[in-house]
Formats: sequence, structure tokens, C-alpha cells
Amino acid sequence: MSNTVKAYRAAILHSLADPAVVGVEQSYQYFEDGILLIENGKVAQVGAAAELLPKLAGVEVQHYRDALITPGFIDTHIHYPQTGMIASYGEQLLDWLETYTFPTEQQFADKAHASDVAAIFLKELLRNGTTTALVFGSVHPQSVDAFFEQADKLNLRMIAGKVLMDRNAPDYLTDTAETGYAESKALIERWHGKGRLHYAVTPRFAPTSTPGQLELAGKLLGEYPDLYMHTHLSENRKEIEWVKALFPERKGYLDVYDHHRLIGPRAVFAHGVHLCDEECQRLAETGSAVAFCPTSNLFLGSGLFDLNKLEAHGVRVGLGTDVGAGTSFSQLQSLNEAYKVMQLQGKKLDPFKSLYLATLGGANALYLDDRLGNFLPGKDADFLVLDYNATPLISYRMQQARSLEERLFALTMLGDDRAVKETFAAGVSVHQRS
Repeated sequence: MSNTVKAYRAAILHSLADPAVVGVEQSYQYFEDGILLIENGKVAQVGAAAELLPKLAGVEVQHYRDALITPGFIDTHIHYPQTGMIASYGEQLLDWLETYTFPTEQQFADKAHASDVAAIFLKELLRNGTTTALVFGSVHPQSVDAFFEQADKLNLRMIAGKVLMDRNAPDYLTDTAETGYAESKALIERWHGKGRLHYAVTPRFAPTSTPGQLELAGKLLGEYPDLYMHTHLSENRKEIEWVKALFPERKGYLDVYDHHRLIGPRAVFAHGVHLCDEECQRLAETGSAVAFCPTSNLFLGSGLFDLNKLEAHGVRVGLGTDVGAGTSFSQLQSLNEAYKVMQLQGKKLDPFKSLYLATLGGANALYLDDRLGNFLPGKDADFLVLDYNATPLISYRMQQARSLEERLFALTMLGDDRAVKETFAAGVSVHQRS
């Protein structure tokens, strides 16, 4: 491959650590006029333009004025088959699955349909500046083939898996413990580690899998130690009661997964709205992560996620859109709603903590912080350019802002896909706002 070097100039901001751990001032690095130097799809250097420009003779420099470069956003929980049913009216979790989700997912038996939706889905993520996501497929293995084929074309770092579901769902959407295991294994062999792709063992949630299926899911994780595990946990109170009724021998919802060896590093549990201290402790000690999905939790009336409680226990937390119960592909919109979720609990969400959750925090939750999440040299050059003049209101608000903190906060409150001027994956432009 030829040695390609390019430089991008703008204001540059990236997270270095969790503000909750090191304090806000130590948590980020900012260059008012910065250069991001990319070589062969990786970050070579980041620094002040005044310092780096003299060393860049012969290197093409792309200059974005009134713009902010940040690392690509990371979405730690989203369902690509639900793209077409986003904004479906009026149900809470269990009825919502029956009314909308299952009929929609039936269509993914058709590989051509799955490919069409995967292309639309990835385009939406990139329009919103999201460069990595942990993604649910449907129960059909061809849904995962379609997704990975589209992601591989764009050289994206994506994680996905076939849903495992052998009970409490329509016949047209169930597999068996054995077929689920065999189909997952074939997909793992085909896709895990190909390009920038990773596989996640994906039981939908405890109520739709028999103990036998959960056992075989745990077996898969044992056979391929660097796989992901992706499922739902303690989203809705009725769901939790249902789990108790189905698994009376287990001491709680998390214990169902724990018993079947579905907990540990690279295990990501979506929601975790209603967790007890013991469950938080267990998530922390096993290195498991929780995906905070504010737009979804509010839309389905699931409850208010207690970020401070999980942090106090040392649980890894990423940010998720949870489309289609989530109402936007935009992590800026997720952060807008996350701020309100915290406010309703009498707490604050600092703008630099927001940046961390959407970038390095997500990478940390996914154990990809050695490759993604900020601009340390050697990391994948996944980044986006945010436009300070994206809308008349954002432009006017920026003129009033007196600090970086104020600008960043205003972007998370007022920003959406329109704020994303350009998105890059592995140093290649994959979205330009028209």
C-alpha cells in the first residue's frame, strides 16, 4: 500500500481519561488551532498548528474553519433491523416488541431486504458521526452476512451478531438452541476478525432464550475468547418480573447471565436502568459494561439510568442510541437526553463527561480503547468534523459562547446530523454533508 499522509486543521478536542476518575481538567486535550496528522489510516500526530505546520512540507492540509474535530462517536447498543420502525407510537417494552419489533424483523429472512436496510443504517450512522457500533442483527444469519458485507465495503470497525431466540417469540422468528449455536459459529468463522469486524454472541434477552440456549451461548464465548456478548438487562420493571418467573432458581436478572457464563470482559448489557448494588458490584468485578440509552429509556418509559451509581461501583459505561426504540441515530441527541435524565435525578452531566461517554468511554466499554476513542498516535483515524455554523441557531449561540465548555455543551444540546460536516473511517472520508 502506498504511504498516504494527510493533515486536517481545525479546533481539535479529544478525551484522555474519564473526568469522573481524573477530574475534568485532566480529562481532555484541546487545540484551538490544531493539526491532526494521519498516515495510512492511523493517527500519526496531533498538536498545535503553529508547531506542526512547519514540519509538513509537501503534505496536503485540509483546513476546516469554524469547526471542531473530535474522535468518531461510538454507539454501544443499536438494532439495525429496527431502522424502519423508529418512532413507532405508544407502547412500553414488552408490548412494543410484540406490536412492532417482531413483525419488522420477520422481513430480514430476505437477504436482499437486509442488505438494503444495512446500507441505509450505516449511512445514517456515518451522517451522524458514528464510526463504530455494537449492533443487533435479527435471528436470521443472512441478516448478519448482509450487515457485515456493507460494513466491510466501507472498512468500518463494527461489531454485530445474530439474535438467539428459541422461545417466547413468534414461530417465524425463533431458532433452536442447536441451530442458534451452529449458525452463530459459522458466522464467527466467516466474519470475526475480518478487516475491522468483530462478532458478538447475541441472546435477545433472558426471557426469549431457554437455559439450554444460554448454555450454548456461553459455550461459544468459551470457544472464541475474544468475542463480544451483547444482550439486554433490567430495562423495564415488568420485564424483570417476567425473568423472575421464568428463572425462579436464580437470584436475579443478572445472575441468569452470570450462571451461563455470559458475563465478563466484552460483555455489554443494554440499559441496566433497575440494578441493585449487588448487580453493579458484579458487573464491575467481572469487567462487564452497560450501555446507557437515554432516548430509548425515555421513549419507552423504562426509567432513569443512574450513571453516578454505576460509576461509584466502577462499572464501564458506554452510550447507546438503541434505535429503533431510541429516537435518533445522533449521539449528540443521546447526550441531550442524557443530560435531562441526570437533571431529573438532581445530578449534572458535564460536557467533557459527555464527550468521554460518546468517544473514549464507549471504546473503553468495548475494550477497544487501544484502537479507538481519541487521537493518541497509532489509533485508528476514525473522526468527525463538527460545524459551528451548522444551523442559524447554533451559529448564533456560538457567538455568545465564552468558553470551550460552553461551546461543547451547546453543541450537545442543539446538535444533530446537521452539525456533522464530514466523517472519516480509517482516514478515509465516508460522509460529507451535502
